[in-house]
Amino acid sequence: MKTKFLAALLACFMLLANTLLPAFATDTLVKTDFQQESFAKTVDYFDYARTYATLHGIQAPQGFSNYHAYMYMTYVNTKGLQLLYAGLENITFGGSTYFRVPLQSFIMHYKTNNRTRDVILASTFLMLLAFNENSNSIYANSPDMNDTLWASFSMGFDLSALGATLPVLNSKTQTIPLTHSDDKLQWSWGMKYTNLTAYWWQTWINPSDPHYNQTAPAAITVYDELTFTYNLTINPDTNTATLTENHIIGRMRHLLIGFPFLWVHYNSTGKYWLGFKISDETIYDFIDNNGIKMSIVNFQTSILADRETYSKTPSGQNVTDAEIPISDSSINTYADDGEKICTADFGTKKTYKLYNYTAYPKENVSSTYDAITRTAKASCYARNTGLFSLHIGLMKFLPLVVVHMYPALFARTLETITNMSRANYFYISSYPIYSGYRVEHDPTLTVYLTTPTATTTPPNIGFILIIIVGVAIAAIGISIAVLKHRKKPQETARPTIPPP
Repeated sequence: MKTKFLAALLACFMLLANTLLPAFATDTLVKTDFQQESFAKTVDYFDYARTYATLHGIQAPQGFSNYHAYMYMTYVNTKGLQLLYAGLENITFGGSTYFRVPLQSFIMHYKTNNRTRDVILASTFLMLLAFNENSNSIYANSPDMNDTLWASFSMGFDLSALGATLPVLNSKTQTIPLTHSDDKLQWSWGMKYTNLTAYWWQTWINPSDPHYNQTAPAAITVYDELTFTYNLTINPDTNTATLTENHIIGRMRHLLIGFPFLWVHYNSTGKYWLGFKISDETIYDFIDNNGIKMSIVNFQTSILADRETYSKTPSGQNVTDAEIPISDSSINTYADDGEKICTADFGTKKTYKLYNYTAYPKENVSSTYDAITRTAKASCYARNTGLFSLHIGLMKFLPLVVVHMYPALFARTLETITNMSRANYFYISSYPIYSGYRVEHDPTLTVYLTTPTATTTPPNIGFILIIIVGVAIAAIGISIAVLKHRKKPQETARPTIPPP
């Protein structure tokens, strides 16, 4: 009976997640924080936005009076570099429902190495994207518009109060403290989500008609973990700062296929239906037998006050709104007069580690494989207004908070950071040898900056407030977009996953 109940519960996932809410300790975010050399705190962003609106006599965001968004923020301000990181811990709705969406963003502010221009550089983890190739695939081992695609939006509902054991649905978030070396030239921090539940929505990324099937998820899965660790190294001698992002996609522990009530359940021991084992085919056998692979989608953008920016490979290929293989290469971003701003280097760390849980249950042995990285057309994702409807719509709240701060900077930010279609480039890192096992990968980003020997100038508070709002709105928008499908469902085929 418990299994049948859970199946029905999962079918009504969005409506029945009303469990007791834990108490979250939050800190207050104030202007003087950004005059410090560093800080790390968890902030209820919605409370911050409401308070800010009240103090400045402007209208607060409508429709979110009972919402709370808890964000882990770290900040580094040294050697001419300001870096703000924001990771979403969870969102609450009306004080009774909460869930976790692993949105990660970081923003850098620095002056260019040669001409001391102010640069804003932003990067955001958008989603996991599972894919299955066929004879019409355009790019081998990389998700393209001819593949079968599933946008994996992690939800992280905590249903532990229901006593559910199949599958494990009590997700948790762990923050990784901000630490530094004695000379304060190396910094590290991050966030780890465990037992993370995700919906797989069948998705189409044809630039002429990007959409997804809103009728029902193709599958529900539980990842052992999803971890993001960041390591920042500043080199005053070369006037560079290098940020390494370590991504860990934990092994898949459960996979449920079928909607709404008769779920087929896969785990590490076999295949189950209504609580009865019907096959020895494990979740890892199923994923491997059906050629399902995994990828990560990110986008990056940059802003100069007086110039436009563009990005290209060292061989001169334009990567903005273009599909360019970059597994063995890098992407350089320049001001439109040729000044170099930053480099995203994929060739120096083109491999990833895969931990075969079946062969090594302790996950203490890994194999190394080549990651496949390429850029993608921005329209394939930015124009998917169904999948990201509220992510796009909530950008309208940005002027309510920052319009009275620095209007010129706000206008430039609104055109770029808050608009995915204006990104310098989207990039997809795919892991073709997968089988649902643990993946570790860490690409690098290098910025070219001025590193003054004198004490760092206090930061532009207006700029920092814009960053906070932009990152929070992106996080909240992605979260709510998955729960509230306001648009009419597309007339598409029922979402499917390759049969066993």
